[in-house]
Amino acid sequence: MNTGEFEDRLNTLRPRLHRYCARMTGSSVDGEDVLQDTLIKALRAHAEGTIVENLEAWLLRIAHNASLDFLRRRSRSNVVPLTDDLESAAMPETDIVAVGFQTFLQLPELQRCAVILKDVLGHSVEEIATIAGSTPAAAKSALQRGRTALRQLAQVPEDSRLPLMSDADRRKMTAYVHLFRSGDFDAIRAMLADDVRLDLVNRLQWKGRDKIGLYFTRYAEETKWRFAFGAVEGQSAMLVFDGTGPMDRPAHFVLIGWSDSRIMEIRDFLFAPYVLEGINWVRLG
Repeated sequence: MNTGEFEDRLNTLRPRLHRYCARMTGSSVDGEDVLQDTLIKALRAHAEGTIVENLEAWLLRIAHNASLDFLRRRSRSNVVPLTDDLESAAMPETDIVAVGFQTFLQLPELQRCAVILKDVLGHSVEEIATIAGSTPAAAKSALQRGRTALRQLAQVPEDSRLPLMSDADRRKMTAYVHLFRSGDFDAIRAMLADDVRLDLVNRLQWKGRDKIGLYFTRYAEETKWRFAFGAVEGQSAMLVFDGTGPMDRPAHFVLIGWSDSRIMEIRDFLFAPYVLEGINWVRLG
């Protein structure tokens, strides 16, 4: 398989890999970071001549390890007490997909891995064991315990309080959204740092004020978008709605990284619609 064919396969599997990474890390945005790390490692291994028989299982193994590394760096893993009542029946797909990502994060690592791989992605117990580096018996036990714990956790209402953010963050993001609404992209360009970075997720990455200016030109040419100030997973964000359809859910969102009043980073999820699955968002203005 040449590099172009390999990259095409990776792009096809990207949404499925994100479903795993998001639930393992408890965050759709963090899951995208882990996914990008996974793809970089996979491309490097392919360039070095690594040959695999089952591409998805191999990628999930990389994603599994990358997720655990991420969580250990952030010290975000939590363990919940479990009962001895083991349930063997799978949770319905519609139920498990609706479970919040932070709820998955409360499961121990192997249980979380087993439930996601089996009930979200449809892998067998044997494949779970291979990906997680465990025995089939341990994978089966983790799956049963994880299902039981997830059912219990899913009954607890999620915290619906508004995200906490500083007044400065609120003012800067509100101003940014206002400039988008009014089409004053020259004013936004004036806010860019010289070495600003753009991550148009799943499409391209640019660096430098002059090059990124073209990004705003594309938005200026498209009239269907409607913009609102909000929060995604507790982070201030610009929510982008498609004005030609229902406005009950954003079509995508944009995160901004600041240094004082300068924009240092733009992360635009226009070309990564899979990130919206199960994401926690709220409109604030």
